[in-house]
Amino acid sequence: MKRAMFGRAAIVVLLCGAGVACSPSAVPSEKPEAPVAVGGWTRPPTIRAVQRVPGGLVFTGQAEPGARIVLRSESGPAHATVADDQGRFGLRIAATTGDLLLRPETQQGQDAAPSPERLLIVAGGRGPVAILRSGGATQRLDRAPSLGAVDSDGRMRLVSGRSAPGGAPIRLEAAGEVGQVSPDAAGRWSLVLEPSTGPDAIRVGDRTFTWPGEGSGPGAEGAEMRVERVGAGWRVFWRGPAGGRQTTWLPDAE
Repeated sequence: MKRAMFGRAAIVVLLCGAGVACSPSAVPSEKPEAPVAVGGWTRPPTIRAVQRVPGGLVFTGQAEPGARIVLRSESGPAHATVADDQGRFGLRIAATTGDLLLRPETQQGQDAAPSPERLLIVAGGRGPVAILRSGGATQRLDRAPSLGAVDSDGRMRLVSGRSAPGGAPIRLEAAGEVGQVSPDAAGRWSLVLEPSTGPDAIRVGDRTFTWPGEGSGPGAEGAEMRVERVGAGWRVFWRGPAGGRQTTWLPDAE
């Protein structure tokens, strides 16, 4: 993750009294451009949105034109569709009762490109739906509050959310510090905080969230994911592509 921006030793944090906003972390472009193959390599798909429909969920996104899009789990069936000639795709997943962690993958001819990202579906879509990124900010696809997620790897925390595109700077308070962060053109923002054993308060705008801490870990040895209800949200223990331990807390919408 990026260097902490809150904390007394991080001079790049500008307190509100200084009247200058912190720069937001970089986020993926929202332009609907299909990934392309470069030098013979096939790029993984990008999931952009989810829609709840009777009996399930429909995910839409971009991929290489004509590519086969697959969502895989460690166990259970895979879900697949084919992108159109513009690279657009829609993939329907039937409603389930449990939690799913799916790996997006593009298949084109003999080439396959698994994504480093993971698609999280909590409680069959009745809970949060999000894109998890190892070492990066979680992207909520469902309706989320001003604080969309808190990601932690045991060394520091990455808070993120979404507001109106190009909106005014957002005021944040955490760990005794006060600062501002400006959303990008798509309305996304993220900021690195110092580590904390938790629980502690994170205030975004006029709403205060209580981060419950990292918890006790992913559970059974080798388990890919564990989801638990804690505080006013969901805590997810999961492992990245390289096996690194990650914790993500997803606050409830208002």
